[in-house]
Amino acid sequence: MENMFEPAGATGILQRMENLQSNAVAQWGKMTVAQMLAHCQVPIECALGDRQQKQSLLGKLFGPIAKKQMLKDTPFKKNLPTDASFVVKDQRNFEKEKQSLKTLIQRLSTANTALIVQRPHPFFGKLTAEELGKLTWKHLDHHLQQFGA
Repeated sequence: MENMFEPAGATGILQRMENLQSNAVAQWGKMTVAQMLAHCQVPIECALGDRQQKQSLLGKLFGPIAKKQMLKDTPFKKNLPTDASFVVKDQRNFEKEKQSLKTLIQRLSTANTALIVQRPHPFFGKLTAEELGKLTWKHLDHHLQQFGA
């Protein structure tokens, strides 16, 4: 499975992002492509410490079980529920959100993983660098597929 902390993982995602178009229509779900780009920034901002979010009660109860399931080598299922704190409902500027996500991906892929793993994920809780790298790649892959990239 790809990993955002390996050069090929981050580079592949960034290259696929170049295929996104501002008028792309979701193959499933309710988000626009610009909302998806904003949504994908939230967990990366949490990992980098740019956004502070405590682990939700739902995450404390089900995070470890979900983490095990999500780390399998199978793609994420379509239309999985999203934690309310990760939902983006307002309209966004496609180019601005695309550039912001690219910048965050570049920062994450070169970040000190020893510092990053000290911050618990808002849903899954404590993650190793390998787990975070794989989950981040799978999340981005899932949403790029959602918009045909």
